[in-house]
Amino acid sequence: MVGDGRRPAGRTLRAAQDEAGVPPGVWKGRGLAAVGLAAGDVVTERQAELLLGEGRHPDADRIEHELLEVGDDPAKARRATVLGRPIEHNQSPETDEAKERTAWLGMDLVFRAPSTAHIAWALMDHETRLVLELCQDIARDKTLAWLEDAVAEIRWKSGGKNRARVRDGLIVAVFRHYESRAVDSRPLLHDHAVVSIRARRPDGTWGNQTAGALMTHIVAADALYTLHFMEEVSARLGWAWEPREVTPGRRPVMEIAGIDQRLIGWQSTRRQQIEDALPVLTATYEERQGHPPGERAAYALACQAADQTRSPKRTVPLSLSELRERWRASAIAAFGACTVYRLAERARVAAAAVWARVRPVIDIALAAVDVAAVVYVMRGAFAHHHLLAEARRHLSYVLRGRPHQPGLDEQIVREAIDGYTRPVGRGLMMTVDLRALYPHDIEDQAVLRPLTRNRSATPYQRARLAVAALTARVHVVRRAARLNSRTRPGTVAVPTTPRPNLRPGRRAGRDREPTTDVAAVEQTSRTLEAAAAEMAARLQAGIQERAAARRPSPQPALATAPPPHAQQPVQPAPGRTTPTGGIA
Repeated sequence: MVGDGRRPAGRTLRAAQDEAGVPPGVWKGRGLAAVGLAAGDVVTERQAELLLGEGRHPDADRIEHELLEVGDDPAKARRATVLGRPIEHNQSPETDEAKERTAWLGMDLVFRAPSTAHIAWALMDHETRLVLELCQDIARDKTLAWLEDAVAEIRWKSGGKNRARVRDGLIVAVFRHYESRAVDSRPLLHDHAVVSIRARRPDGTWGNQTAGALMTHIVAADALYTLHFMEEVSARLGWAWEPREVTPGRRPVMEIAGIDQRLIGWQSTRRQQIEDALPVLTATYEERQGHPPGERAAYALACQAADQTRSPKRTVPLSLSELRERWRASAIAAFGACTVYRLAERARVAAAAVWARVRPVIDIALAAVDVAAVVYVMRGAFAHHHLLAEARRHLSYVLRGRPHQPGLDEQIVREAIDGYTRPVGRGLMMTVDLRALYPHDIEDQAVLRPLTRNRSATPYQRARLAVAALTARVHVVRRAARLNSRTRPGTVAVPTTPRPNLRPGRRAGRDREPTTDVAAVEQTSRTLEAAAAEMAARLQAGIQERAAARRPSPQPALATAPPPHAQQPVQPAPGRTTPTGGIA
């Protein structure tokens, strides 16, 4: 609540926040009306202590005092201020499970913008800083609203067997921080949204939210926040976004185009500290276990490295203006004044280049193929929220900050589920139906399978290679449809979206930017090229055979010339050619 500052005993919360240079927390969420609060109200120390510390009404002192004045029992008066089950129940000796449980009353959701946004916020002028903070507010609030409407659930009865959407919404306390915890602090604009676990059931009684619902959709919420933040920045500042590969072979992240990449290293000092400590922990793990760490173990080691390198909190209070002066002086000393003072100009120039190169058009059919293939290769079995998160990442990459139509992400997910998935196991899990992607095409499936089982590449590289193979096949099917030829029996009928005519000699696949920055493995690339050539050859041979079958048989020559009134041969309609058996 006071950022990285210190709060000595006896000092008020507001005074500690002023000294630490952070703004006071504010209340957010539609559930505030049920407890007499309004969005934007300042979070006081007593309100936070009651709601987030004891699970009671934020105005419990007044309610309890009024009940005591009318003669209620003190225990009954206190119980009237508790929202849901009292936390004392967890220390009750009634059951062994109750004695082992620890009460928790909230969860902390951190909304953090991309690295280049922190750089622009810290080093550019005051007006740009205010616009970026406004973009942060809008993107955060939209994401919280989606969690309220589509995700948040409340449970009741034994074992939480009854579940339903929360009646009013969430109660959230938002605290904004400005800097990282590095020894020499760096700009890090982020918000801590502390979500209260207390919410109202449909019948009006209070209970606890289902934490699993929020945690299950946390990645989809993160992708939605990033998508909204990119759109707000592009709409208000005119900047574009481009992918940046942080770790080779891993999923790229979206950054503001035109920002000097060296400044990202200057801003991300905590990442460098973690990377320096990680090899020692990895070597210790391999020596103890006898094998390299897997994905889960690598993540645990990274968390351990972050804890070990965490620096103590800053003791010298600094305001935001003082921090910005420090950051600007540090960046100028490291990279020169030209790099710092021309950030906005270079961002505008880079945005113009991105908008000229990238067409912000969403092909729902291709997007569904992309999403289904990536999630299948990286996970095998997946659920709805995995597809939703990947669909939002796809929109971020293709649109590069341009606005998307509401509900487009869900439309892509529905297309992927209806066309390319099948249920697997119990529950809501599913997997990709390869017969829907490659029906009766044994040779094509032989192309896809090595991509999904090529262990020399990372999962994301294999996913992008699989998407490239599937996308090439969709283009072949569409090209056959444009040439008025029939596709092979059993192939996928992919709907075609309206698109402008291509210039003569231009390939159909070159009018949109590739959807991956991961370089294909050389051997796998040759396999894809050979498969595409073979597919085109088979298609052309089929067209020639069908054209030969439709060609009329030759008629015997007439001995005499036709009469003057004989019908003249029919000329082909403008824009159409007679079938010749080849591809024009």
